[in-house]
Amino acid sequence: MNWCEYPGWFVGSEVLQNYGCRMASGLWITVELVFFSVLLGFVLAFGIAVARLYGPRWAAWLVNGYTTFFRGTPLLCQLFLVYYGLGQFRVFWQDIGLWWFFRDPFYCALLTFTVNTAAYQAEILRGAIQSIPRGQFEGALSLGLHRWATLRLVVMPQAMILALRPLGNELIVMIKSSAVASLVTLFDLMGATRLAFARSFDLSIYLYAALIYLVLVEIIRRVWDRVEIRLSRHIALR
Repeated sequence: MNWCEYPGWFVGSEVLQNYGCRMASGLWITVELVFFSVLLGFVLAFGIAVARLYGPRWAAWLVNGYTTFFRGTPLLCQLFLVYYGLGQFRVFWQDIGLWWFFRDPFYCALLTFTVNTAAYQAEILRGAIQSIPRGQFEGALSLGLHRWATLRLVVMPQAMILALRPLGNELIVMIKSSAVASLVTLFDLMGATRLAFARSFDLSIYLYAALIYLVLVEIIRRVWDRVEIRLSRHIALR
């Protein structure tokens, strides 16, 4: 989306008029990056949580090591390992046809954010599933439901209500953490802001960026509150 085609949208200080379109384009990249990474991370997290709870012991060990590493190390360090570390194997990626992926900072950031948020979401889902009373499992099994059907139809709908608030917090954390993507030459919102400051030396551009992040987080928080209220209204009526 080329926001620079609509310069009349940006009013205010001179720096915002000059670089507002770049920041708007960067905001769109930030939204895309966070949306797809959280969505893909949720799919991955579900498999990780199930493997941790119901998989063989070796799978539980692998999952535990995975979540420990990605939850215990800085996101910036992980991003550098993917973008700069894996990028050193250019010949290998070219041989298998994946160099187009690892040479692009957006895809590298997407991969890093996905595996990072998957570790956090997996722990959220695991805790939510474990909080469901054991009687729910036993009752479903006594009715002849398969173990997978029990998990999908009985346990997960209840667990998702419990996990909704922590998942919303994780989404907000990812929005704020996405600013580190600018350090691998990705012109997201923070990347565009850094570029604007480097050219204008006007510190107020960071204030505008902070306000944009604040508005984005507040919108998500309010929407998430409404979704949570709607999905849990049957609990409030008890």
